[in-house]
Amino acid sequence: MQTHEIINRFTEHFRAAGHTVVPSASLILDDPNLLFVNAGMVQFKPYFLGDAPAPYPRATSIQKCLRTGDIDEVGKTTRHLTFFQMAGNFSFGDYFKEGAIRHAWSLVTGPQDQGGYGFEPERIWATVYETDDDAARLWHEVAGLPWERIQRRGVEDNSWDMGVPGPSGPCSEIFYDRGPEYGAEGGPIVDENRYTEIWNLVFMENQRGESTGPNKGDYPVLGPLPQQNIDTGMGVERIACLLQGVENVYETDLLRSVIDKAEEVSGRRYGDDHDDDVRFRVIADHARSGVMLVGDGVTPGNEGRGYVLRRLLRRIVRSARLLGVHEPVLGEFAKVVRDAMSPSYPELVTEFDRIDSVLRNEEEAFLATLSTGSKIFDTAAAETRKAGGTQLPGSKAFQLHDTYGFPIDLTLEMAAEQGLSVDEQGFRELMSEQRRRAKEDAKARKTAHGDLSTYRSLLDSHGTTEFIGYTDLQSTSRVLGLLVDGAPVPVAGQGSEVELVLDRTPFYAEGGGQIADTGKLVGEGVELQVTDVQRAVPGLFVHTATVLGGEVGLDTELEAAVDVDRRSAIARSHSATHLVHAAVRSAYGKRAAQAGSLNSPGRMRFDFTAPSGVSSSVLGGVEEEVNEYLQNDVEVQAYNTSMDRAMELGAIALFGEKYGDQVRVVDMGDYSRELCGGTHVGSIAQLGVVKLVSSSSVGSGVQRVEALVGMDAMRRISKEHMLVNQLAEQFKAPAEELPERVESMVTRLRNAEKELQQLRVSQVLQSAGELAGRAADVSGVSLVAEQVPDGVDGNSLRALASEIRGRFGSRPSVVAVFSSDPETSKVSFVVAVSRDAQDRGFAAGKLVPAFASHVGGRGGGKADMAQGGGSDPSGITAAIGALRKEVEQVVSRG
Repeated sequence: MQTHEIINRFTEHFRAAGHTVVPSASLILDDPNLLFVNAGMVQFKPYFLGDAPAPYPRATSIQKCLRTGDIDEVGKTTRHLTFFQMAGNFSFGDYFKEGAIRHAWSLVTGPQDQGGYGFEPERIWATVYETDDDAARLWHEVAGLPWERIQRRGVEDNSWDMGVPGPSGPCSEIFYDRGPEYGAEGGPIVDENRYTEIWNLVFMENQRGESTGPNKGDYPVLGPLPQQNIDTGMGVERIACLLQGVENVYETDLLRSVIDKAEEVSGRRYGDDHDDDVRFRVIADHARSGVMLVGDGVTPGNEGRGYVLRRLLRRIVRSARLLGVHEPVLGEFAKVVRDAMSPSYPELVTEFDRIDSVLRNEEEAFLATLSTGSKIFDTAAAETRKAGGTQLPGSKAFQLHDTYGFPIDLTLEMAAEQGLSVDEQGFRELMSEQRRRAKEDAKARKTAHGDLSTYRSLLDSHGTTEFIGYTDLQSTSRVLGLLVDGAPVPVAGQGSEVELVLDRTPFYAEGGGQIADTGKLVGEGVELQVTDVQRAVPGLFVHTATVLGGEVGLDTELEAAVDVDRRSAIARSHSATHLVHAAVRSAYGKRAAQAGSLNSPGRMRFDFTAPSGVSSSVLGGVEEEVNEYLQNDVEVQAYNTSMDRAMELGAIALFGEKYGDQVRVVDMGDYSRELCGGTHVGSIAQLGVVKLVSSSSVGSGVQRVEALVGMDAMRRISKEHMLVNQLAEQFKAPAEELPERVESMVTRLRNAEKELQQLRVSQVLQSAGELAGRAADVSGVSLVAEQVPDGVDGNSLRALASEIRGRFGSRPSVVAVFSSDPETSKVSFVVAVSRDAQDRGFAAGKLVPAFASHVGGRGGGKADMAQGGGSDPSGITAAIGALRKEVEQVVSRG
C-alpha cells in the first residue's frame, strides 16, 4: 500500500466518523516554544489550552512535522528522521477514551477492501499508563485484546505533556508484533524493535504546573481540565514500512525514490557498504526535509530556521561528495522529492521553480565554501607536518566546521589522503560544549505559555470582540475587561496605563505586517489615548491606553474613535505592499514569495525570496509598473469565501500563516489577489504615487524593498527635484547632463588626489637623507627610529623606510618610522631591516611586538619589512624607546 493511499484511508476513515478534515499547518507556525512544528497537535494548541473555542468538536489532519534534535544521528540508524508526517484525530470535549480506542482499532484492523489497513488483530499489543484502569478495560472490551497483550508502563513512557505548564494526561500506545525474527517475545516492555509502536493516543484530562525537578513527571497536577480532550498521532512513515513489507522507513516508497536517484548519480549501490548506506540515508531524509522547508518559506541563513535548513542542505552535498559526486546535486534530488510528495502536497509543483532556485543558489555558495575550506585545511595540514605531528588538532577541525561550515567527515577524509589523523575526541568535546551552550540558551529562551488566564476568562464569559473597523472608524463600545500591570481592576484613574477589552471595536489589532491603530476613547468625564492594540488570545482585542483624564471602570460606555488620517496612511501603505508584491512577482516569477512586510503610515517594507540583489533596473521597473497600474483607478474589493474557492481564483496565501475554512480575499483587479485580513483603500487611485527608495539583502536569498506612499512619496520626490535643481544651478548645466558632469568632476578629483599623494610621497622621500643622517650606532648597527610629520599613510611610510634603509648600503641597518593621523587619532608604523642586519639576527616582523603595545596596536610582516597600526599617538615616544632597547638586546644576544 503506497504512502499516499495510507494517508487517504486515514483521512476518509475519520471524515466518515464526523471529523472535520483540517489541512496541515505550515512547518513554521508562530509559536514561541517551537522552531518548527514537531507534532500533529501543534496547530490545535489554542483549543487544548483554552485560548480559543474550537470551531469543530472533532478534527483530523495529516501534519507535516520536523524535529531537529537528532540531525547528527540521521543516517547512522534506520529509525531517525527529521521530516515526517503525523496522522492525527482530535476531540475537543467530544468523545474520550472509548471513542479514541474504537476509531483507532477499526482503522488499524479493518479489512483493506473496506478501507482499513488490515493488520492482524492477534499481532496487536497496547500499553497504558500504570494506573489507567479505564484504558486497559476498554482495550479488552472494545478491541477484544486479551489482558496479556495489554501492558502497563510508567510516567516516562505513557504520560504526556508539552514540557511546560498546561494540559497533560496519560496515553496509550498501539504496537505491532513484527515476529520472532525481530526479537524476543514478551511485548513492548521487553523489545520495542520487534514490537513497533504505530499509534499513540493521548487522553488529555489534567492541568499540570511548573516542573519541580529534572525528570519528566516532576510537576504537580493542578486539577482536571475544564473538558477532556483527545489527541492521537499515527506515524505515516512507520505504518508505510509495515504495510509495504520493508525493513525500515528508508525503503518505503517516498524515501527509496531519493536513494534510487543517489545511486544513479553516484554509481554506487545502497546496501553494499555501511558508510555509503549512511550517506544514502542522509541524502534521502535531508532532501525531503529541505524541499518541504523551502516550500513553507524558509530560506538558508546563519540563525534559527535558516541555519537548520542550511545545515541539512550542506549535509546532502557533503554526503554526495563522499559518494564520489562532485557536481551539483540538490536540484536533481529536489525533483525526485517533488514527484514523490506532490500527490499529498500539490503546492510543491506550483512552487517548484522557487524551491529549485533557493536550493541551487545555496549549493553554489556551499561549493565555494568547500573550496575555501579546502585551502584552510591544506594550510592546517602543512602546519601540522611542519611541527612534526601526524594528527590535526581537534580545535582546527572544529574551526573548519564551526566557522567555515566544513563537515568533519570531509576533514577526516582529506586528512587520511595526506597521511594524517584528526583529534576526533578533541573535536567531539568542542562540539559537545557548543551543544551544551545552545541547549542552555534554548532553555533560557523557552518559556511556558504566558499567563493568559484573565484573557481566556474574558473570552469565555463575553465571547470574541466584534471588529467593525473594516467599515466603521467610530463606535459606541462598552468596557468588558480592565487591567493594570496584567491584573484585573474595577477602576483606573488619570495617568494610569491600562489594558481594555471592549465588546466591539473599530481599532485594528497589529497583524499581517500592519501596525495597530491608535486613537481616542471618550466617555462621560473620562478620556483615554489608545497607543496599541493586540490580540492577546485569538478573537480578543486588547487595547493599551493611557487615561488622560477622569476615571474608567468596568461597564463604562465609551466612544471609540480611530485616528483617521493615520489609518488612511497605513491603509495606503498596505495596499501599496500588495501592488509591489504583484510587480515583484511579475519581475521574478513565482519564486519571489513574500517573506515579511511592515505597513506603517506613509511607508511600507516588503521582503521576498530572490536569489540575488535587486538591480536598479528591476527596482525602476517595479516602481514604473505599480504607478502605471495606479492610473486605472481600480476598485479594491474585499470579501470572504472558502479556502478552496480562493485558491481557484488564484489568491496568494502567505507562508507560515494559518487559515481557516473561510478566508478574506483582497482584490485589486486581476493584477493582485491575496488572502489578507488588513485594511485597505477603497480605490488604488487613493495611493497617489508609490516611490521605491531602497533595496537591500536581509539574509541568504531574501531581499527587501522599501517605499514611500502618497504624500510621503510626493515629499520625497519634491525634495529630490529641488536637490537636482540646486545641482544643475551649481554646475550650470541642464538636469539631464548632471550625471556626466558629476562623473567628470569625480574623475578630476581622483586625479587630483593621486597627484597630491605623489607630491606627499616626494616630500617625504626628500627627508630620507636627513633622517638617515640622524641614525644612531648600536654596536655597528645603524638605527633610525623617528616620528615623521602627521598624515603620512602606510604606503608612503613603506617607501620612506625603504629609501632610508637603502642609503646605508651594505652597513647593517634597522629603520622604524611612525606617523599619526590627527583626524582619526590613529598611528601607522613601518619597520625595515637590511639584509646585513638580518644576518645579525634582526627580523622586522619580530621587532614589532616589542613596541606595538605602546601605541595600542599590533602589526607584523616578514624579516625585511613589517608594518602595523595603533590607536594611541601619545605612545609613539615610548614605542621608539622600546624599539631602541630591543635592538640593543638583539645585538647583545648576537
